[in-house]
Amino acid sequence: MSDKDKPDSKKGEHRSNEEVRSRQSGIGRRLRQMYDDVVNEPIPDDFADLLNQIDESKSKK
Repeated sequence: MSDKDKPDSKKGEHRSNEEVRSRQSGIGRRLRQMYDDVVNEPIPDDFADLLNQIDESKSKK
């Protein structure tokens, strides 16, 4: 059996690592895009009201 026929040969492992890195890079790009979308969403009015109520109750103490 030659080295290139072995499943754990360096060439096959290298190609596999490149595929893994490519997939991870794609996942990372998509996660960053989703995070940016969420960060740029406006705060819901109900939540903003709740935060204001908490701030007001803290300032009265």
